[in-house]
Amino acid sequence: MFRTALRTVLAHKARLLMTVLAVMLGVAFVSGTLVFTDTLGNAFQNQSSKSYKDVAVGVTSSDARESDNPAERKLGPGISERTLDKMKAVDGVDGVTARVSGFAGVADPDGKLIGDGWSNKGGNFSPGENGRDSSYTFTDGSGPTRDNQIALDKVSAAKGEYKVGDTVRVATNGPVQEFTLAGVFTTEDGEVNAGGSLVLFDTATAQKLFLEPGYFTDATVTAAPGASQDKILSEMKTLLPANTHAQTGKELAADQAKMIEDSLSALNQMLLAFAAIALFVGIFLISNTFTMLVAQRTKELALLRAVGASRRQVKRTVLAEAAVVGVIASAVGFVLGIGLAIGLRSLMGSFGAKVPAGALVVSPTAVGAAFGVGVLITLLAAWLPARRAAKIPPVAAMSSVHGVATTKSLVVRNSIGALITLAGAGAIVSGANTGSDGRLTIGVGAFFAMIGVIVLIPLLSRPVIALVRPLLVGVFGVSGKLAGLNAVRNPRRTGATASALAIGLTLVTGLTVIGVTVGQAVDKMTTDNIKADYMVSMAGGGTLDKSAVNALEKAPGVGAISPQQASSLEVDGRFHAASAVTPGDIEKVINVDVLDGSMDTLGKGGIAVDDKAAKANGWKVGDSLPVTYTDGKPGKLTLGATFKGNDFLSPVLMSTDLADAHDAKPVVREVWVKTDGGASTAHEQALVDALGKNPAITVMDQEDIRNTFGGFINTALNIMYGLLAMALIIAILGVVNTLAMSVFERQQEIGMLRAIGLDRRKVKRMIRLEAVVISLFGAVIGVGLGTFLAWAIGETIKSGIPGFALVIPWDRIGIFLGLAALVGVLAALWPARSAARLNMLTAIKTE
Repeated sequence: MFRTALRTVLAHKARLLMTVLAVMLGVAFVSGTLVFTDTLGNAFQNQSSKSYKDVAVGVTSSDARESDNPAERKLGPGISERTLDKMKAVDGVDGVTARVSGFAGVADPDGKLIGDGWSNKGGNFSPGENGRDSSYTFTDGSGPTRDNQIALDKVSAAKGEYKVGDTVRVATNGPVQEFTLAGVFTTEDGEVNAGGSLVLFDTATAQKLFLEPGYFTDATVTAAPGASQDKILSEMKTLLPANTHAQTGKELAADQAKMIEDSLSALNQMLLAFAAIALFVGIFLISNTFTMLVAQRTKELALLRAVGASRRQVKRTVLAEAAVVGVIASAVGFVLGIGLAIGLRSLMGSFGAKVPAGALVVSPTAVGAAFGVGVLITLLAAWLPARRAAKIPPVAAMSSVHGVATTKSLVVRNSIGALITLAGAGAIVSGANTGSDGRLTIGVGAFFAMIGVIVLIPLLSRPVIALVRPLLVGVFGVSGKLAGLNAVRNPRRTGATASALAIGLTLVTGLTVIGVTVGQAVDKMTTDNIKADYMVSMAGGGTLDKSAVNALEKAPGVGAISPQQASSLEVDGRFHAASAVTPGDIEKVINVDVLDGSMDTLGKGGIAVDDKAAKANGWKVGDSLPVTYTDGKPGKLTLGATFKGNDFLSPVLMSTDLADAHDAKPVVREVWVKTDGGASTAHEQALVDALGKNPAITVMDQEDIRNTFGGFINTALNIMYGLLAMALIIAILGVVNTLAMSVFERQQEIGMLRAIGLDRRKVKRMIRLEAVVISLFGAVIGVGLGTFLAWAIGETIKSGIPGFALVIPWDRIGIFLGLAALVGVLAALWPARSAARLNMLTAIKTE
């Protein structure tokens, strides 16, 4: 029986090739994902271990001036030199290297920022007695020793085409400064490897730029030979101030490895989710393929039964074929997966992310998952066809009668499908009515609703396709009528084919509806709340220096300007986030809907509070509120106005003058600018010039602002579309399979149609129209189910998105349906050609 299975596999190469492709794509995604994340994780873990190889203890600090405890605020912005001296005196310490770091962006010769804003760093060159800093290896020149010198990492220097001795423009939180390049170095710094840049200053300059003279951000301790890391850490903890945190080198390496693993897990889970979708869609293709093979071999299998083969043996034969196909597909898919992992690694490099060198990691888990998933999915999909094959009676060998589903079996199937669908729909509606806590319920309901609809699709095919049949007849005549009838001839097979497309379109439609809805809500929120022509901010979300605000105020054409300066107030023991703004100008750049009182109070030393905060605390206009400022000083402020809550403003508004009197280090996230006569190229250039052409500061108009807040949605959707394309490719293979099976079963019929006058062109048209009808049927089901799921998910997130209202993107849905029709046309090319080339006399004699 096993030899019979092998011969059958070899006898139907073309049919089984499509099954191999379906399994292969899913397995390639699974194995490629596992190999890629294992390889990447191993490379980064080795790098982190190498980075902390000589570190006995690492100490990091926070800015104690921002502490809620007034006693701790005296500790300063980081680790003091006095603390460093205490650390050096600990028994077993060989040396202490102190670091100071902050944002520093390098401009290329065109004035553009090199690297990503969030990973552009500046630090200090900290040489030992030998004049070298062990963290950096210089390939050219040396480290900076004067306040007008810097050193650059090798990649950034190459991007900017800088050489030792060149003048380099560097932006920190203050005005742009020019430095002489003293050296170029290589480093194992993770952020540089991720595509950022690193600028080294001498220690005094770095402290002046990022902290204060005499303070450091962190420090690393090296141990004398034989000294215990744990003992050194234990003694140091008794010496370190409250604003520091200490760990051993081993703990630091382990934490970084865990952080890397966590950051990769999200990517890993996303890729595996799409692999699961592809495999799930592939089940229908595999099941169709084996159903077709069983139909083709009805006589053969019946003869096996007639000569003594048991039902179990026949079933095992079909499953053995599936196992062989699964093993072959898994092997090919695994090899492709390794290629995919290598490709993803190279792709990261092309996007500027420097991936540490390391061997390709092919773990036993990846191998087991690839072959286990591939073979298991194939066997699972082939089980029902194998079961049907085992039920073929020996008498079928004497006739061409194929087993037809009984009325009872169809009633049972439809009843079960209806119950599952209703249960799933009920769960979805229940989750939608629960709010943000109902997403898990919606997910479970979506799974069962999808399964139920798949079970019911054969039942739904007849009435749905019947609606379009008059159109087919009216436009395409006989070919259209025959195509409509053929599409519902075998509802189960049509349903299985349409299911593959329905699953893909459900996901695509659901994501699109949610994405477009959220995007429009964000766009509306931006348009309704922002009056400013420009928003000025630091690259990577850093903090602007107050000098930037002063420079913008003097720019020609500026009509109104207000920073969004972060601050806070303590009222009755509770902290409240505050925005320090410019009185009189804030209403010109941000839409402030005043409910009571007047915003003029801000210019008189008062505050304004949004309606939610006022209601929650029982405040009203005219109240005198006892407050504690960020520097710990007490005071009293008059509540002069209440306004409707705004997503671009904190619950409490105060003047910048009031905040500056108590904030030693103002935190300015963005500055809103209104220009005379509106946005223009001239006005934008004036702002850029006023800022000294600082490469680290971005000037965005309203279109840029909308893209900043909502552009990531379109990016995410495009990524999803790309990944889901794999599921649609498998769906195309499914349509090809169905049509090929349909042509095989109808050889005699096609021969008769040719004999009575249906020419080859009309035969091709009939097959193509049949494919388009099946594809569109699946697409319509998918679009309907996807829209329903999008509505439910929208109900759970709308409370957190002002102005959220479900939007049905009819233009994109029309594109999806058009693509589904195109899928049908493409999938029908080979079957239609085969049908048209049938010899009519041979086909008529075919049983």
